[in-house]
Amino acid sequence: MTDSDPVFLITGASSGIGAATARHAVNAGYRLALGARSTDRIEAFAQELGGSERAIAVTCDVTESEQQEAFVQTTLERFGRLDVAFANAGFGAARGFTAESPEHWRSMVLTNVYGAALTIRATMPALRESKGHLLLTGSVAGRRALPGSLYSATKWAVTAMGESARQEFNDTGVRVTVIEPGMVDTPFFDKGAGPGALTPDDVARVVMFAVSQPPHVDVNEILVRPTVQPN
Repeated sequence: MTDSDPVFLITGASSGIGAATARHAVNAGYRLALGARSTDRIEAFAQELGGSERAIAVTCDVTESEQQEAFVQTTLERFGRLDVAFANAGFGAARGFTAESPEHWRSMVLTNVYGAALTIRATMPALRESKGHLLLTGSVAGRRALPGSLYSATKWAVTAMGESARQEFNDTGVRVTVIEPGMVDTPFFDKGAGPGALTPDDVARVVMFAVSQPPHVDVNEILVRPTVQPN
């Protein structure tokens, strides 16, 4: 492993799909830039994945533009390049338009939609330079509306954002993929997703499949469900 190894930036990297993807990416030879709001957790995780030579931890609230710009700048200063950016940070809400507080809704919309847009904005120049790869965590809920789900609406926005970004990046060599999982057993579900759900590792393998394709192949959307999920 050398200073020429590609660099993989992940938001929401401290748990779930983000953490699983980080483990798979470092095993595939990537250096890692890990972003999350939980400073202690993300710093410990970076040490677990090889320390400062292989992984850096940057405290980052994705709803703050300055923090996202600083995250990218720190990555470039430390590693000199950025090859893959994974806009993964996000969380959900109970279904029902009276089931959550407006404050929870506001935070979710800002994180899932505005935060993903800020990741695209912050990483775009570096991805153009490297002819890299942008990934976004969408959802099955971004392909079919769920009853009473504002979360579903945020993931429809991510699906549209991925296609908008693909069109803007067209002919630059940058690839764009929206990863759309069904039920995944992550902290998203307070009581677990139930038997038969996908694991974060399942989704991480899908991410690595997309980024491992030849440069002329752009896998734009991957919808992945557990076999027990009917819808």
